[in-house]
Amino acid sequence: MIFITVKFKVRPEYVDGWLDLVDDFTQATRREPGNLWFEWSRSVDDPNEFVLVEAFQDDAAGAHVGSDHFITAMQTMRPAIAETPRIINFVTPGEEWSRMGELEIT
Repeated sequence: MIFITVKFKVRPEYVDGWLDLVDDFTQATRREPGNLWFEWSRSVDDPNEFVLVEAFQDDAAGAHVGSDHFITAMQTMRPAIAETPRIINFVTPGEEWSRMGELEIT
């Protein structure tokens, strides 16, 4: 799978409405063939930072980046972000979350 994490620094005036701003993009991406997950979180250390954790089957990320909703989202997000988002993107085996052995609940 292709596993991606992106950190978005959002301008203060957009913070309260950020999840609404990206909702169409989020819902469309979750419906894409090959999307495994697409989840937003808000930083507990910086209230202006949102973190996107997403994953795709190996052959699905290209279609995602080329989709109309992706292209529209990049234009929609641009005025709301305070700096260039930071991203980590890598290919890893599997297509689901593994269990954390150190906290296994039996």
